[in-house]
Amino acid sequence: MIRRRMVVSGDVHGVFFRDTCRRTADELGVSGWVRNLADGTVEAVCEGEPESVRELVDWAHQGPPLATVDAVSVREEEPEGLTGFEIRPTAGGV
Repeated sequence: MIRRRMVVSGDVHGVFFRDTCRRTADELGVSGWVRNLADGTVEAVCEGEPESVRELVDWAHQGPPLATVDAVSVREEEPEGLTGFEIRPTAGGV
């Protein structure tokens, strides 16, 4: 099991990025969460089998059809044993 934290920048708010990310994670069997950040980026944490997590990270580089992804920052973290994948409230008070 591996864990990755991603921050996705570009036109990624209001384009179904979070919902599509959640559905894609569910299809891949990846656990974690996704949320908008107040600065206009999207943050996601994903845990699971290495190939499945890599597929979700690859997906984030393009996102859903209405998104325009400029960059994806990815950081390795220690897995926490998350289960399920949820959409969390926006961080930063927006």
